[in-house]
Amino acid sequence: MRRDQYEVGGGTVIAYGHYGRPFLVFPSEQGRAWDFETHGMIEPVRPLLEEGRAKLYCVDSFDEHSWSNRSVSLEERARRHGVYESWVLNDVVPSIHADCGGPQEIATLGCSLGAFHAVLFALRRADLFPLAIGMSGNYDPSTWHGWGDRGDAAYFANPFDFVPNLHGDHLDWLRGRLSVLLVVGQGQWEDTTGSLRSTVDFADVLRGKGLRCELDVWGHDVPHDWPSWRAQLAHHLPRFC
Repeated sequence: MRRDQYEVGGGTVIAYGHYGRPFLVFPSEQGRAWDFETHGMIEPVRPLLEEGRAKLYCVDSFDEHSWSNRSVSLEERARRHGVYESWVLNDVVPSIHADCGGPQEIATLGCSLGAFHAVLFALRRADLFPLAIGMSGNYDPSTWHGWGDRGDAAYFANPFDFVPNLHGDHLDWLRGRLSVLLVVGQGQWEDTTGSLRSTVDFADVLRGKGLRCELDVWGHDVPHDWPSWRAQLAHHLPRFC
């Protein structure tokens, strides 16, 4: 299987596979581009990569400066997330397009905090990312030890804030453009991280706006952990490539 690691705009990207539908993969909290490989997430989908059905582009996080930095307010964390968003949109996406031989649609996926990123990027830029796969995500940053004033940056970085207010032509466009798959277990740490409740509630929010959302809730023996995500990725990814 082909593996290419390179630097883009000061961050690391690792590409797995030689051809196929491109997936932009966000790591879990404060993770690095090689985390998917380190935690065994590549092996379960190796046949898809070797057959040229999918290609994974794994990127670094910026969480230590933004969402994981409890020394600054929620609004400031959201502003700093904007730096990460700019890197993804202005550096990573063009590099993926160049590698693919030209512009094409990119799907997003991630686990835990990576799931939040995958879904947020798709909601905000469905023109680039028409499919998002989130596993064990908590999609409400205001519940992440948030404090201080909440302004525009926090509002537009919180799907629980801005999605209920979507309307008009843009909402109609999203209804025809975007698909979201939310996966979560009911085992250990899915409750304490808020992932189970947040995932179920956010599926209701998306469906309430008429957006395409599939909710897949796994059993009480499925914890918030890498073995669960390996099984979930192997189960779902073949459907989309």
